[in-house]
This record gives sequence, structure tokens and C-alpha cells, in this order.
Amino acid sequence: MYVNGKQYHIQCAAGDVGGWCLLPGDPARCAAIARYFDEARFVGQNREFAVWTGRLGSKTVSAVSTGIGGPSAAIAMEELTELGAHTFIRVGTCGGIAQKVLPGDAVIASASVRQEGTSREYAPIEFPAAADFAVTLALKQAAEQLGLRSHVGVVQCKDSFYGQHDPGRMPVAPELLAKWEAWKRLGVLASEMESSALFVVAAALGVRCGTVLHTVWNQERAAAGHEEPSVEDTDGAVRIAVEAIRSMEVEE
Repeated sequence: MYVNGKQYHIQCAAGDVGGWCLLPGDPARCAAIARYFDEARFVGQNREFAVWTGRLGSKTVSAVSTGIGGPSAAIAMEELTELGAHTFIRVGTCGGIAQKVLPGDAVIASASVRQEGTSREYAPIEFPAAADFAVTLALKQAAEQLGLRSHVGVVQCKDSFYGQHDPGRMPVAPELLAKWEAWKRLGVLASEMESSALFVVAAALGVRCGTVLHTVWNQERAAAGHEEPSVEDTDGAVRIAVEAIRSMEVEE
């Protein structure tokens, strides 16, 4: 949606962003990502949408924050696609679900549980929220080349952070607890809040999207008696995404 020559929410015009976009949630993380770019420049910020643009080799790339949750992430992808972006990587954080996922690990999402509302306004619930295979493969190969511990598999997306972390006090507690148990039994790796919306919106727009997540903590390991501090440094996930973009080609 153009207003006065700029996309309405991200406040960017033609030439402000690259075809390759890294999507953190936190606006402050954009500057941390941009330090890996050549010729990085701050384009601007409106609401939760901070934008930095630079180059990785011959590729023009942007780091664009999306805020928390599917609605604002979908807005960012819609408006960036309108400006010519074609490949997106969400670079975010997650909480582990599977016991094998340790704080500090990278989780590369091959698909996501659609326990959020945004994607339902793009596709019927029967449509899977699946990551682009080429992007996912590039992320996994980048993690291996960097020697960083990673897992590839399904993640879960939800709209309520506290619905996950304090489900017992919610009026719909039985439903939340039953579904969480199902995700555990099905081997879901981690929980976060944006990927399923982004994967479905990407399918609707005909663009590519993948996700790499930094694991801050794992509440299931804590419940099992493991004493592990939370790990806040997201640099590993950022490096994986940057190296993945370096390695990929534009899909014809």
C-alpha cells in the first residue's frame, strides 16, 4: 500500500530495500545484523519496523524488524514484497520444547504449527505452513559450515506469549495444555510467534521464506530438572542467516 510514494507501515520507497531480507522481531537487532553487511545504512524506523540496507557480495540485503507476532510480520512481508523483495529469512528467538534442544542451539524451521490467527486470513487451516526448501537447506549447511549446533524440524507458533508460559490461569487452560502435550508427543522442536504466518503469507505472495531461531531457554528441560541458564546472545542465528544468503542464488 503506497502512500506518498512509500509503503504505508514500513515507510520505505523503491530502492530502499534489497531483494534479500532478514526479519528479526526486535528493532534493536537490525543494527546487530547490519554490522555483517557491506555499505550498511540506516534507512529509517516507523513503529516496530526498523530498516537497514547494505550488501552481501553482489546481493542487496535488508534487515527489517517485524515486532512481535504474526500480524506485523505479515505487514512487513507484504510491503517488502511490493518493493521487490523475493527471499526472506526470519532471524528470531524461541523457547525449546523437545528435550534435545538446548539453550543456545539454533532451530531451523522446516514447517510450523499454525496456532495463530494471521495465516487463517490467507489460507484454509488445512494448508501447511512450510518453509522454502532451498532456504532451509542453505540455513542448515551454513550452520554446519560455521560449526554451530542446530536442529531442523517443526516449530509451533502462537499468538499469546503468556498463554504458553502461564497456561493454567487462562480460561481456556484445558485446550492450551492438551495442545502443548500434543506438540511434545509429535516432536515439535520449539515455540515462537511469527514463522507460520510468514510461511503462509510467502506462499500466497509467491516468495521464499525460511526461519532460523536462537533458543533462549527450554521450559521442558527445566521442568525435567535440568539447571540451565537462559542464553540471550543471538549472534549465532544471525551468522547462520547471513551465510545462508551469501550461498543462495535467485530462484528463476
